[in-house]
Amino acid sequence: MPQFSPHCVDCPRLASHLAHVRERYAGYHARPVAPFGDPKAKFLVVGLAPGMHGANRSGRPFTGDHAGILLYQTLHRYEFSNQPVAVSRNDGLQLINCRITNAVKCLPPQNKPTPQEIRACNRYLKSELDNLSDDAVILALGLVAHKAVLQALGARQVEYPFSHGAQHQLPTGMRLVDSYHCSRYNTQTGRLTKTMFEKVMARVRVLVDRTP
Repeated sequence: MPQFSPHCVDCPRLASHLAHVRERYAGYHARPVAPFGDPKAKFLVVGLAPGMHGANRSGRPFTGDHAGILLYQTLHRYEFSNQPVAVSRNDGLQLINCRITNAVKCLPPQNKPTPQEIRACNRYLKSELDNLSDDAVILALGLVAHKAVLQALGARQVEYPFSHGAQHQLPTGMRLVDSYHCSRYNTQTGRLTKTMFEKVMARVRVLVDRTP
């Protein structure tokens, strides 16, 4: 399977959108955003796509936007990172036995990738999953990420329904844990609270610690 490419332009709509963003925001990364962390980590976080003023600006997943606040605070609390704040690629943040990626590597308009764009980018996610050990733990942030993981593994969606806090044993031996996405909308409306997210991360911590 192909590895991540920072020069990928396979999705015309996304490539055109990023070109316009680069014209408007000259200092933004505004290109495909690479995964962050150890490729062999026992814990993989899968988000939806780069945020306009977060990963799309900084070039690192969940860095510099509202969604990253809760994610990195919680990763730090459960000892998956060395600090609780992510503001830029040179802020000294390091992940511990953890890796973060997105189902779609490019910023989509209105943060809504099309099904065709999700499928086109799925080969990169499959490559990442192929590098993990069979007993790795995957945290899917939202339904799109959940479905993208199952698609990459060739698993039937109907056999692994998404719900916040759900835990699935996958055919490969990997464990898939679901959470609502830590987006501004979800946290401000109360659909996802800090306590809810911490409970999910606590479960992930237990699963990872049980992994040889």
